[in-house]
Amino acid sequence: MTEILLHGQESLEEIHDRFAEALRLPVYYGRNLDALFDCLTDLQEDVTVHLKDPAALEERLGPRGRALTALLRRAAAENPRVQLLEGA
Repeated sequence: MTEILLHGQESLEEIHDRFAEALRLPVYYGRNLDALFDCLTDLQEDVTVHLKDPAALEERLGPRGRALTALLRRAAAENPRVQLLEGA
């Protein structure tokens, strides 16, 4: 199982880097939220995303942070292989 830890202080670029590396995404990964959602909902392996401080992420990244947290929640709801843990 793959685990991805997000503290809530990362930039969007760092978040895309973390997902690309952990999930071994192809070089053509679009590094945008639509591409991330597609990758997460197509996963055939188990992945746990630990989002330690969603509020900090949303505050730091503004609308993009809110879109990212919503995306992670939707991906976890659509793909049983994706587990999202929020908070400490």
